Amino acid sequence: MELFVDRIPADWRRALAGELAKPYVPQLAAFERSERARDMVFPAADEVFAALHLTPLARTRVVILGQDPYHGLGQAHGLAFSVRPDVPLPPSLRNIYRELQEDLGVAPPPDGCLSGWARQGVLLLNTVLTVRADAAHSHARKGWERFTDAIIGLVAERRRAVFVLWGGPARQKRPLLGAAPVVESAHPSPLSAYRGFFGSRPFSQVNTFLVARGEPPIDWSAGE
Repeated sequence: MELFVDRIPADWRRALAGELAKPYVPQLAAFERSERARDMVFPAADEVFAALHLTPLARTRVVILGQDPYHGLGQAHGLAFSVRPDVPLPPSLRNIYRELQEDLGVAPPPDGCLSGWARQGVLLLNTVLTVRADAAHSHARKGWERFTDAIIGLVAERRRAVFVLWGGPARQKRPLLGAAPVVESAHPSPLSAYRGFFGSRPFSQVNTFLVARGEPPIDWSAGE
């Protein structure tokens, strides 16, 4: 329990204190520990909460929801849709970059690392924060969804962030968002990108919301 909580940055830990005191949290922590003891789990333990470290609560202006981390070796590093700079672009991220270029006419980041977005206030949050190697959704329904729902609800209550919901699972979080502005479409995966993701212009929509509130737009071309 202590190690689990200690990996969460202090600002988020304070805001989530009530959630972290619930009985399911030590159960989730024990599950993660047992999985790491017997198998390879992604991302590394010190990167599970990377999205929260790079995007403090007070600076969260946009939330992009993913599902669970990439399950291939060397891919996941704690930011939804992002991969390390030396890793080839996964298909969904390749489609995200294609839509970015068509939407804003800007060159996408130079590699697949989206930490440049995160540092501008874009919380790149997976709804499940760990996964067993080569086993998609292997850590679903173990408690992560409850924890990340608390994060989503906390951000929504502050009424300062635009939520980006790509695909059915992300759209199911809509009831948690209250009156928060939402940009939504099909998922950018190759299976669904042509069913409404391409042409949805999410990046310009987000920036329109931000500028209307008197905030600077996100520089979506910013890399690591």
